[in-house]
Amino acid sequence: MEEKNLLEKLVDVSPGMEIWWDSSPVIFKNWCRKMLEKATSETRPVLERQFDRMYNESAPENQLFRGVTTNPPLSLQAIQDDPPYWEKVAKEIIAAHSGIDKETLFWELYKKVVKRGSDMYLPLFEKSGYKEGFLSGQVDPRSVFDKDAMLKQALELAALNPNVMIKVPGSKQGYEVIEELTARGISTNNTLTFILPQLVDCARTVAKGLEKAKANNVDLSKWRSVITHMESRYGDLGGLRDFAKEKGIELTDGDVRLAELAIFKKAYQFLEENKLPSKMLSCSLRLGPKVNGKTRIWHLEEKTGGAIVVTCPPTFIDQIIHFEEEKEIVYAPDRIHAPIPKEVMDKLMRVPYFERAYAEDGYNREEYNTHPALQRTAEQFSKATEEMVAFAGKCLYTA
Repeated sequence: MEEKNLLEKLVDVSPGMEIWWDSSPVIFKNWCRKMLEKATSETRPVLERQFDRMYNESAPENQLFRGVTTNPPLSLQAIQDDPPYWEKVAKEIIAAHSGIDKETLFWELYKKVVKRGSDMYLPLFEKSGYKEGFLSGQVDPRSVFDKDAMLKQALELAALNPNVMIKVPGSKQGYEVIEELTARGISTNNTLTFILPQLVDCARTVAKGLEKAKANNVDLSKWRSVITHMESRYGDLGGLRDFAKEKGIELTDGDVRLAELAIFKKAYQFLEENKLPSKMLSCSLRLGPKVNGKTRIWHLEEKTGGAIVVTCPPTFIDQIIHFEEEKEIVYAPDRIHAPIPKEVMDKLMRVPYFERAYAEDGYNREEYNTHPALQRTAEQFSKATEEMVAFAGKCLYTA
């Protein structure tokens, strides 16, 4: 195990890049403890130093993690990490709200998780002049097509802390909410986003909201916008291989990873060329593919030099830290601007599912809501949210 992990090395060659923690910060300390428990005597000191650099309470301006992405499913992990603590919090909420139902209790619990996590990143938020240290709190995934519900939830989340950035889905209704929030000077993170039309739409929507904010002299000193690309959820969960097979085309793991990267890079170029204020955020990363018998990490390697956000869940960080072939990964400079090989692009463009995803006007807003990756992701997130509601119901029943 080398002193610096591959995420640290990536930042070293990529000015303007930020690494974010993709989970509630509440679980970070316990995650570190579990990682150290399974470490060898040789790797333990190295890991301890790496963990100290990831999150540093005494010098947040120097830490690796520059922000946080969360959602209700990830907040459920925080509750599962310490059930007795959150049962106590739930009982306090119940005692303070006579006649509360389980849905309201769930939402109040969720806000507590968001508040506690964002408190942990307030020092970085302040040290960075309100440019970093944001925590993304997501609106209820079950409200993905309900504009009024999402707006109400967003305003409640934004009131928790100045560094709470609202995670809003890439549905037709979601972009209407993003424009409204931006016009109010509220930071946003566009999620459930998989295709170029969504990413471009968000960038333009944010610019439109900013015009309204400036016209109304809204304070934008603590405002920020990021646009998420859920990469492997497009290629894997969205069914890219299956759509290719319908056309008689077999896609390799490398083809799928490059398809995802092609969309991300084109969106990055669009923001760069049009000097738009949003920043691209890369998530749902995977190891691979295998090239000449060796495992690559193209989701990281192909982003060197990018002024982007890369958000990583604990499971992916574990894989990166313990990546046995880490010495084989040597980051080439400025790969963010390197084109996808022509032979791969020619193959991908024969798949209508990709061709539409890669065109700025490939989908309209009405069609976002029917995209397989969006529907399947919303379904997964909603299911996890119901588990958190069930926890709230259990607390209510035993109170």
